[in-house]
Amino acid sequence: MHPSVVSPALARRIALAAQGLGRPGSAAVGTRQLNQTVDRLGLLQIDSVNVFERSHYLPLYARLGPYDRALADRLTFARSGRYTEYWAHEAAFLPVTSWPLMRWRMDEYRDWYAAHDDSWAAANRPMLDWLLAELRASGPLRASEIEHDANVRQGPWWGWSDVKRGLEALFRTGDVVSAGRTRFERTYGLPEQILPSEVLDAVVPRHDAHRALVAHAARAHGIGTATDLADYFRLKNVDVAPVLRELEDAGEVERVEVPGWSKAAFLHRDARLPRRIEADALLSPFDPVVWERARTERLFGFRYRIEIYTPQPKRVYGYYVLPLLQGDSLVGRIDLKSDRQAGILRVQHAWTEPGHTVDVDRLVALLHRTAAWQGLEGVEATGRGDLGPTLAAALA
Repeated sequence: MHPSVVSPALARRIALAAQGLGRPGSAAVGTRQLNQTVDRLGLLQIDSVNVFERSHYLPLYARLGPYDRALADRLTFARSGRYTEYWAHEAAFLPVTSWPLMRWRMDEYRDWYAAHDDSWAAANRPMLDWLLAELRASGPLRASEIEHDANVRQGPWWGWSDVKRGLEALFRTGDVVSAGRTRFERTYGLPEQILPSEVLDAVVPRHDAHRALVAHAARAHGIGTATDLADYFRLKNVDVAPVLRELEDAGEVERVEVPGWSKAAFLHRDARLPRRIEADALLSPFDPVVWERARTERLFGFRYRIEIYTPQPKRVYGYYVLPLLQGDSLVGRIDLKSDRQAGILRVQHAWTEPGHTVDVDRLVALLHRTAAWQGLEGVEATGRGDLGPTLAAALA
């Protein structure tokens, strides 16, 4: 029987256990373990920054240990495979069977474009129609493969061409879908070219889709407030409240109190209540454990902000900082860079979280495992950050 009051420490352990952290790693990680982990999480958030490693690989590594990234690519980058992509949290890989659960969101994008004459999509309807015709005639294509006068990047960095903007608008409305990736570039195709008929034909009413998504969020988080559960798939609280009442009535979640939390928490009926968590992981900035910063602060007392877009002089901890999980606590912050040319995993900064102690030997072992997973030959630390000198000495 679940307790009606859950201590903050137990809430933290419940959350980590629900996410599959702290379990002994498999000696050999294959397709089955990767699929099970993605199914547990429900999605892998995508981010293109690869100064250390692209984000979607990291939740799998945190939970399973070293695995073959090429195997993950074959699963997630396949043209018509087990996974597709959509704006499920942010841009994310998700099981193709979840695509119908997002149709209400596609409809909302379509309605929004139609209602806003000043939107790019509304103002460029001929371009959208041309792109659909091109995909219908030529089959799935990457943006870079489409020949059009408007296929010219505009501005630096994310300066998308009109072709790319059009494809992304159609992707949001579900008129095109992901047809896999090549060298991380997304290929676009028409749904009927890519998705199986049972997925295309599935009609899930908006309320039922929300119920399924909230139920998954509750299971994946183990415990959380209504806002936590809404954020998992970026739902609106007004839609989540009635669904949570239904899940309560069905006994799927139970309302509990966590001292120090200002809002009621919901505990999933299948949540494990572990006495200990022996996790040892570096977490992506976009890992579900830490992606909702208010929840991270509430669970771990860990205030986390990614500083990629912060000008270098204003950064506090570094460019690509990963929270360090040891046991059931976030005990430090490690700023990593994979120097692929030199074959070195570089620790740019290393910090100890106030009130915690980092097991440096354990961290050194984790960094060496991580370097080997990345195909790098060694680990070096600059000595920057309050933990930097100690870590540099231990690595040396």
